[in-house]
Amino acid sequence: MALPFFYKEELIASDTGVTLDEATSKHMVQVLRMQIGEQLQLTNGKGDLFTAEIIDDNRKRCTVKVVEKFKIQNSKFKISIAISPIKNNARFEWFLEKATEIGVSEIVPLICTRTEKEAFKFERMKSILVSAMLQSQQCWLPVLHKPVKFVSLIKSSTQQQKFIAHCTDDAKRNLSDLNNESLSSKIILIGPEGDFTADEIELALQHNFSAVSLGNTRLRTETAGIVAAVLLTQV
Repeated sequence: MALPFFYKEELIASDTGVTLDEATSKHMVQVLRMQIGEQLQLTNGKGDLFTAEIIDDNRKRCTVKVVEKFKIQNSKFKISIAISPIKNNARFEWFLEKATEIGVSEIVPLICTRTEKEAFKFERMKSILVSAMLQSQQCWLPVLHKPVKFVSLIKSSTQQQKFIAHCTDDAKRNLSDLNNESLSSKIILIGPEGDFTADEIELALQHNFSAVSLGNTRLRTETAGIVAAVLLTQV
């Protein structure tokens, strides 16, 4: 049976004793009814995995000692999804959860001309990523950025492959045909519910983004993000 799995952002590889926060301690001691001597696993979301043993089962400040450490290798592909926030929070949160499970490296909320909702509850969104990482038994947490303006991202992107997925009838190629498995860093732009403007698409093309199609049907923003994540990670 797998050991209970928890997240502690401040963990470093040299740690031997760790005091857990109140929320984690309460879940371990009151919900899971864990006691002194029982083992669990911890990660910092940066590839470090610790097996630890409870030495103080205080429900507010549980203390554990590290008994084993591992370094989990990250995927050789760094996949960045820059996606416009949408009006429906639940749908966007679903995207964050599933993108984390799939193994996306980086998520950038992208503020476009037609983005209708720019408010972004960063801590709430990050907590969704953490939960999805733990649920899927991973040790790498996607980097979540604060919202970025479209023009700023276009001009600062340095990935080896850069894509923009849009719905216009302009010339596009299938993402799966262009995805080069010999290149490790990739970014794809996913637009808002009203799609990118013609000016945004042109600006992206001028900065070496390739226009791509994600299939034959018109997808919701969050669905397009998941399809793109799958196509870019499964090479």
